[in-house]
Amino acid sequence: MDRNRRISGTTETAMGHVAAALEKRQGQPKAETYMTIGKTLRVLEELEQKGIIERYAIGGGMASIVYVEPFLTYGLDVFVLLPPAEGKMVSIHPIYDYLSKKGFKPEGEHVLIGDVPAQFIPAYNNLTQEAVEEAIIVESGGLRMRVFRLEHLVAIMLQTDRPKDRARLVQVLDQTEPDERYLTGILRRHRLSKRWARFRKQFYGRP
Repeated sequence: MDRNRRISGTTETAMGHVAAALEKRQGQPKAETYMTIGKTLRVLEELEQKGIIERYAIGGGMASIVYVEPFLTYGLDVFVLLPPAEGKMVSIHPIYDYLSKKGFKPEGEHVLIGDVPAQFIPAYNNLTQEAVEEAIIVESGGLRMRVFRLEHLVAIMLQTDRPKDRARLVQVLDQTEPDERYLTGILRRHRLSKRWARFRKQFYGRP
């Protein structure tokens, strides 16, 4: 599996969707928004290069926006794989310590990086770990962002199964179509096939 596979289709459109979502939140002109995104993404890559994290990928609402029309969302959900710690519990504190030393301020559970709220979430189960490992690259205008595949987003929303996840999943599926073969493999590996059939029957009248 290519760990840095590029997204198919128009990456400029995908990155434009992300910029548009942040414009809605921040009220910035597009040029300033792209600069803000660029600063944030450079910091994420820096965390990888310095070994503070092994790998990151954007999930949650902002990743969904890569595939569908922009909607208002708060910030970046940054899923991370952390380096092993000898004799210690794995912790995200080194991330926040490093960012604090660089002058980035906390905002609740988030850190403001270039005015973009980012929440760092360790991959918490096999599905989210796989989603980080198989995330794809979106590139446009010199910006490079690693995001969850659409199929992993669908599976995670299905697994989490909160009302807002079901609503978002319907929104996503009404606007785009996942790779059925790839999605089927994910659902089987993570025992979500029956839940997928129930979801499809409930919202689309077919299993």
